[in-house]
Formats: sequence, C-alpha cells, structure tokens
Amino acid sequence: MSKISKSPQRNTFQKEGYVKRCEKEGKKPNEAYLDLFKTMKQQDEENLVDREWQKDNLEYDLRSTEWICDKVKASDSYAQNLYAAMCNMQFQQQQVWPVLKDQRWSCSWRHAGGIVADMKEKGDYIDWYCSGIAGGDEPDVYTEGYDLKAKGFVPEGYVTDEIRADLLKLGWAAIAWKE
Repeated sequence: MSKISKSPQRNTFQKEGYVKRCEKEGKKPNEAYLDLFKTMKQQDEENLVDREWQKDNLEYDLRSTEWICDKVKASDSYAQNLYAAMCNMQFQQQQVWPVLKDQRWSCSWRHAGGIVADMKEKGDYIDWYCSGIAGGDEPDVYTEGYDLKAKGFVPEGYVTDEIRADLLKLGWAAIAWKE
C-alpha cells in the first residue's frame, strides 16, 4: 500500500477555537461536541484503508501520489492553485466506466483546504480556505495590503494549466459546473 499523506493538525482548528472560547467565557466545553472532532479523525483513518472509498476518489489519488504531494510541499502557490482548482469544480476520472456513467467527484471549499493540508502534512483547512477569494482587480476589506497575485494565488474555481496537466497525469479531468 502506498503512503497516504495526512496532517497531524487536521480537524483541530474549529476544536481549538471552541475550547478557547469556552475558557474565555469560563464554561466547560461540551464533551459531545469535542467527540465530533474525534469522530472526524477516526472516519478519515477508516477511509484511508477502505478500498471502496479509494475507488474513483480524487482525494485518495492526490493524497497517495508522491510526486504531486512533493509539488504541494515545495510550493505554496502550487498548493493554493490546487486548492482553488478543487473549489467550484467537478472532476471525472478518465476511464471508460466513469465517463460512460458520467460519474464525477467534487468537494466543498473547506474539504479542498483540508486535502491540501493533508498533502503538505501540516496545518488544517483554514490555512487554504478562501485563499484566492480576492481574485478581482479591486482590493477588498479582507485582503487589503496582501497581494495574492504576487504570490501566484488564483481565485477559487480557476484551474491553471499546470494543475490541469498534473490532474490529467493522474487520470482526472476538470469539468465546470453548468450554469
């Protein structure tokens, strides 16, 4: 079995924020809510060894392919471009049955950020979430003074030529949602 990249900090951002808010308010954290984060980590661990989950799953292909994980680890702009490509897009495995069945894979922006964090083997979804949101020419209140274009970042839903080519090497094609 090939190595599947994962971040030790995955699924910690929301939990840590919740615990800090409880401490600040002098309240005891709700154990049932904290258990939700354990369940998310446990589900990921179970998925990683589940052959059915691995089938026709872009997340598995990304996290288990060494050369593309190496590119994500080596370049924040490449990592962000991959995150942006997964947002607001669908992907289809370029094999006969997935194409004939029109079978597609997609994920939420948060999940895309988590996949990139796993591929980098550090951080959580929040490190990438909305990282390309200021894709226009006008600065916005959230990114003023932070030049995304200079960093090589692109807006969510944009697939660069390099990302498109690398996904095709993995056997996946990006497909835009119909309006």
